[in-house]
Amino acid sequence: QVQLVESGGGLVQAGGSLRLSCAASARTSSTFVLGWFRQSPGKEREFVAAVNWSGLNAAYADSVKGRFTISRDKAKNTVYLQMNSLKPEDTAVYYCAASGWWYGSGWSHERSDYWGQGTQVTVSS
Repeated sequence: QVQLVESGGGLVQAGGSLRLSCAASARTSSTFVLGWFRQSPGKEREFVAAVNWSGLNAAYADSVKGRFTISRDKAKNTVYLQMNSLKPEDTAVYYCAASGWWYGSGWSHERSDYWGQGTQVTVSS
């Protein structure tokens, strides 16, 4: 069992930055793919970014490429999402996810093995 705990959400103005963190429990989580999804009211949960177990391979949704950066600290079993140049359309609940397989940017929410509880990100215009 892998437990994921997110932190770092909040309210920010458009153009600002936030960094989300997700701490993964259990030693076996070091072999999992970790990533981020987001969900806004009335919409499906969508893929944002993923990083493989080594931290050397990353994938992003087109909507966040060039603005968001995912990284992984293997020693701390923690994944980060640095979000820059935030836009109002980035407003959503952001969820940390883990999977035993690498799907790249094709990772859909149905393929996630574990989820965090979510953290709210609100970008004001």
